Amino acid sequence: MGRDLTALFDPKSVAVVGASNDPAKYGHAVAAQALRAPDRRPVHLVNRRGGTVLGRAAATSLAEIGEPVDLVVVSVPGPGFEAAVDDALACGARAIVGITAGFAETGPAGLARQRAIADRVRAAGAVLVGPNCLGIADNTTQLYLASDSFAPGDIALLSQSGNLALELQLRCAPHGLGFSRFVSLGNQADVTLVDLVEDCARHAPTRAIAVYAEDFGDGRAFARAAAAAGKPVVLLTAGRGTASARSAQSHTGALTTSSDVVAAACRDAGVELVATPREMTVVLAALNAGVHTSGRRTAVFTDGGGHGAIAADAAEAAGLEVPELHAAVQEKLRDVLWEQSAVGNPVDLAGMGEQNPASYADTVGGLLATDEVDAVLMTGYFGGYAASDGGLGGGGAGGGLGGGGSVLAEGELRAARAIVTHRRAMPKPLVVQSMYPRSTSCQVLVDAGIPVFSCTEDAARALAAMTVREAGGPPGVAPLPPAAAPLRDAGYHGVRALLSAAGVPFPSAREVTDEAGLLAAAEEFDGPYVLKALHVLHKSDAGGVALRLADRHALTAAYRDMHARLGAPSYSVEAMADLTDGVELIVGVNRDPQFGPVAMVGLGGVLTETLHDVAFSLAPVPARRAAHLLRGLRTAALLGGVRGRPAVDVAAAAAVVERITAVAAAHPEIAELEVNPLLVRPDGVLALDARAVLA
Repeated sequence: MGRDLTALFDPKSVAVVGASNDPAKYGHAVAAQALRAPDRRPVHLVNRRGGTVLGRAAATSLAEIGEPVDLVVVSVPGPGFEAAVDDALACGARAIVGITAGFAETGPAGLARQRAIADRVRAAGAVLVGPNCLGIADNTTQLYLASDSFAPGDIALLSQSGNLALELQLRCAPHGLGFSRFVSLGNQADVTLVDLVEDCARHAPTRAIAVYAEDFGDGRAFARAAAAAGKPVVLLTAGRGTASARSAQSHTGALTTSSDVVAAACRDAGVELVATPREMTVVLAALNAGVHTSGRRTAVFTDGGGHGAIAADAAEAAGLEVPELHAAVQEKLRDVLWEQSAVGNPVDLAGMGEQNPASYADTVGGLLATDEVDAVLMTGYFGGYAASDGGLGGGGAGGGLGGGGSVLAEGELRAARAIVTHRRAMPKPLVVQSMYPRSTSCQVLVDAGIPVFSCTEDAARALAAMTVREAGGPPGVAPLPPAAAPLRDAGYHGVRALLSAAGVPFPSAREVTDEAGLLAAAEEFDGPYVLKALHVLHKSDAGGVALRLADRHALTAAYRDMHARLGAPSYSVEAMADLTDGVELIVGVNRDPQFGPVAMVGLGGVLTETLHDVAFSLAPVPARRAAHLLRGLRTAALLGGVRGRPAVDVAAAAAVVERITAVAAAHPEIAELEVNPLLVRPDGVLALDARAVLA
């Protein structure tokens, strides 16, 4: 059920320690906000000098209040924070919000102080948000303990940035979006992002959870909580660059950046990952519409050819489809449009809107009604006839062609109401891009939950957010298996033995250290042979792999040459696999410090890093998910057979991916595990090389 945060979001009483009359101090802003709802619960102000704060008598200490306090906000200078926390616990506080900074963010000494405080809070059975946070708010319980107020609504905002939270509020307002809760995460010494996601998932007035996080803590737990939330989770994060991959030793590590890890976790958990506050607002507005589709067939409807062409491109760039409408649908559209209108898709009024604004509603209704269309993107001038500003959300005089209050403006308003009626009768995703998004007509749409944007790419992104990406929903986060006995031999043959025991097939092989051992190995199985130099990083690049050695003489010659050049301590003699009609894949697992084991699958062999055709998922990866990843590669056509080649056994490959990733997930001592290449043929799978790096 998660932690009980009732005292945090709906306390019986509140005290602000550090309340101040000085507007430059945070204790002033929080105290002023707390007093917005004095009748909901007792609000006590504490200032060590006493006196009057914001017109209210202030106690000099929590003890002076003379009664228990459920939630205490601490906004005092750093040296006094521990004492204030102890006083809060002594007066019975079940929740503490730590505004004070100067802890883990300052280094090891600050981290040690922070941990000691969190330990004391937990030992007392209380909870702590922060320290180094900017407060909390819950509009549903009239709890206002942040420096700014947040418009009421149904979005829970969990943020590690106060300024970004304020920007999101400003961006959300034109879309009619507001907030049920706001929590500034701070250092997450006690109450974590995971705790808050779980609690907001249980919070009935919250319909969506928006997160800005720089530190996930336990990233896998966050993914699990988001997957189980039962409501949309939208994530904005920073620091998803490539620097974390530079020190990795294998191909997998070099290709697995923090960006790939976060994106994989979000795909698995069904989290909407966004890159900017603007994109987060777009996605939240789309999700607020409450309409989704599993199809990608999008009708683009415009009143100008340029807008239609740009919107069609934007829709396809967002992963949607803009198919030509069938003749029967086109004929129905011609019944409501005039001769010069285009009806193929994009559908273009071609000026008819200026003559008859009702044509907007008639066309939207026709497109929503057809089974050939999953979603509609309307773009262009709609809103301009009733506009009173300069367009695109800006100020200024002028308005649209028709001018406010004109016959066209009145007709456009009627069309807006009719569009709302059509969408209610046929609840498919409908998104609007308008040059006049703040016009009266567009506001009618916004009030009815139809998202309106000024930018075409935003409208397309919104439709993409309203489209279910995978049949049956996101795959979810597979649980980690119990830890297995640690791998002791991380050498090539030790790793082969580990994977072989899990059911990963390999060609016959023997490890040798001299020429006599080489010849003995050649007696155990027939050629052609492969010779590999062991304990050499990236053997192929170093000339440490010899293929298609027809007999013992060729094998011996290759050994002598390789040993003279590389002087490897040992070599592997292997049966040469039949590469006919095969496709080489790579399967790797990299253990991320926050998200745990992360799997990578893709086109393998010596061109892995050159082609960079890979996909990621949290490990272990079930076979069904593995098959989906493989078929989603850019080069997936190779798996199905091209230019007369037969299709390879993708199901067998997916099963082996499941086994490899399960092994890696069960061995926390393995930092990186990689099979490259994994040869997939029409008749099965063979792992041709493997390596592991211990943590």
